[in-house]
Amino acid sequence: MVSNKRIAILVAGGPAPGINSVISAATIRAIMEKNEVVGIHDGFKYIMRGDISQHSILNIDNVSRIHFRGGSHIGIARDNPTRDEKHLENTVTSLLRLNVDRLITIGGDDTAYSAKCVEEKADGRIRVVHVPKTIDNDLALPFGLPTFGYQTARHIGVEIVKNIMVDAQTTTRWYIVVSMGRSAGHLGLGIGKAAGATLSIIPEEFAPGKISLMNIVDILAGAIIKRKSYGKQDGVAILAEGLIDRIDPADLEKLSEIERDEHNNVRFAEINFGEILKKLVQKRLEEFNVKSTIVAKNIGYELRCADPIPYDMEYTRDLGYCAADFIINGGNAAMVSVQNGNFVPMYFKDIMDPKTGRTKVRLVDIHSESYHIARNYMLRLNTDDFNDDHELAKFADVCGLSLEEFRKQFYYVLENDQLYSKELARIEAANGSENKSEAKKAD
Repeated sequence: MVSNKRIAILVAGGPAPGINSVISAATIRAIMEKNEVVGIHDGFKYIMRGDISQHSILNIDNVSRIHFRGGSHIGIARDNPTRDEKHLENTVTSLLRLNVDRLITIGGDDTAYSAKCVEEKADGRIRVVHVPKTIDNDLALPFGLPTFGYQTARHIGVEIVKNIMVDAQTTTRWYIVVSMGRSAGHLGLGIGKAAGATLSIIPEEFAPGKISLMNIVDILAGAIIKRKSYGKQDGVAILAEGLIDRIDPADLEKLSEIERDEHNNVRFAEINFGEILKKLVQKRLEEFNVKSTIVAKNIGYELRCADPIPYDMEYTRDLGYCAADFIINGGNAAMVSVQNGNFVPMYFKDIMDPKTGRTKVRLVDIHSESYHIARNYMLRLNTDDFNDDHELAKFADVCGLSLEEFRKQFYYVLENDQLYSKELARIEAANGSENKSEAKKAD
């Protein structure tokens, strides 16, 4: 029997490659099962305000080839219905007025939270399933399973960085490249590791708490000095934009008027983080009479609406099919995942962080072998440098400093680095024990 109820699809948050593949696959699957599908235009923007005019009926003819392209066939917006109880009520009421009893949302962690709230507010009248989307790769999926759009964004990012690396070498200059990644460093690290950039800096590598802006400046200055000691004047550093959110507010007083989106997240793309670092690094190097040409570059908007690579094209078609199949067959209140080739629902109640009440965020595991490999290929100051006076002498000579003065200027960056802080503590403890033993012998 044909149901007179509809399945709705909406997309919220920021764009990511593969959105259209989800829309296409979900629509085709739903129609094949005799369901009518409505596309809600521009996320929650209109329906949360009670406007139901912005929608269109989706059919196989108008979605069958959209999976090749980036962007969103039904638009996208960051408007957030959870900040106002009236907006949340309007969202549910608007969907009911459109005769919708099942909703497929496509988005990141904020949209997942909105989907959960809509499902709860609907109280059984509308079933909801969420498809995880973000180029940041920071949703709480099982290890090794990317969020859709990440692989394409990394692919395009690597192509850009490859060209920048050639330019850096050709023109003997340094590039500071800031990549998207609001909460985690997956994209910045993934681009840097795959391209073989000189170094990548991500929020997860620092000890908990706020990060001094000068700490980041000295990591970059130290890398430039180290590379100069090897006769190289060029390099490319990739930084995750999420570092901005970790920087001590006192260091960002001049940025007090920073923009925030509807979810109260800092609009990182509106902060010219690369230019700020460029000026500070150049100023720091001038203290040692070290000259280096530095260029700042942001990459992010170039990645979000790229045509999906085959990986994401196939992956998102699977996700769209599974989302539609799940909700058609009575599924509710879950996020879609495909694990080992099989659909696995991840229920909202299980993926929410009990401390924040919001979806859990997946960070880069800096203790993993994968991260250790990435760090071993980076050219930046490390413990081996400070334990080898021959190496340290080369760096100190570039700056016109003594070994002890160079150590005083730059050693602290390792103490704030989670990868090395435990190792340093162990070494210092061991040295302390040896000194005590020697003292006893002397007595």
